[in-house]
Amino acid sequence: MTATHTLRVPGARLHYEVRGTGPLLLIMGSPMEAQEFASLADALASDHTVVTHDPRGISGSTLDDPEEDTLPERRADDVAAILDALGADSADVFGSSGGAVTGLALVARHPDRVRTLVAHEPPVMEILPDAAEQRALTEDIIETFQKEGQGAAWMKFMAVAGFVTEDGEGAESGEGGESTPDGPFGEPTEQDLANGARFFGHDLRGTARYVPDIAALTTAPTRVLVGIGADSQGLITYRTSIALAELLDTRPVEFPGDHAGFLGDPNGFAEALRNTLTN
Repeated sequence: MTATHTLRVPGARLHYEVRGTGPLLLIMGSPMEAQEFASLADALASDHTVVTHDPRGISGSTLDDPEEDTLPERRADDVAAILDALGADSADVFGSSGGAVTGLALVARHPDRVRTLVAHEPPVMEILPDAAEQRALTEDIIETFQKEGQGAAWMKFMAVAGFVTEDGEGAESGEGGESTPDGPFGEPTEQDLANGARFFGHDLRGTARYVPDIAALTTAPTRVLVGIGADSQGLITYRTSIALAELLDTRPVEFPGDHAGFLGDPNGFAEALRNTLTN
């Protein structure tokens, strides 16, 4: 059974969901909403209390100011507020993609609130040797959205990320026409379009420009692990994950599939996450 809640935080109302019983585990994405993690959460609910949420400005988490740009630090404070609402001192955290960036910011800002963070393929472009080039590519995607709309922006985003080529053909770690954690192909719903506009217009730049605080991450009481997809070679997040693990002086933890492995094999992914948290 899944219980849904609404929490008032500065500037927003957050939608979050709780299911299962056992040790507290927060699962998060950005801009992925809670429902995209439902199958993974269900697979873990037999032995964990699993909390998922819509990031501020996405789906059920509404903003007082729709034009507010969202930074990972603000999203991290939202997660700390959810922990407060649950009466929880700390939790384990699994963050995917932009949610992994949220998790890194959470540990840096609220280190005592996270027992183990599994940051799965965070797009922390600023730590790459070609950070300036990646920054320019991000700005080009945003400009494409502003001038040509979401369709063109998504195709450019997916090409830069490594999922598809510029002509829309499936790349090594993704096929054109399949859903990905950051933007489904096919006919979008009204909510998809709203979330996409939020992502390109107000979320993407802040996430892509986030610089992990390596000193804070390595001195925190939190165990910080970097997750990487077994089939993610060729994706930009494979590069960022390897680079982050090196900075943290740790080895990446391999998970099934690619960037969205939890969508294709939620049970296998859940078992890998369960083992990672207990070992």
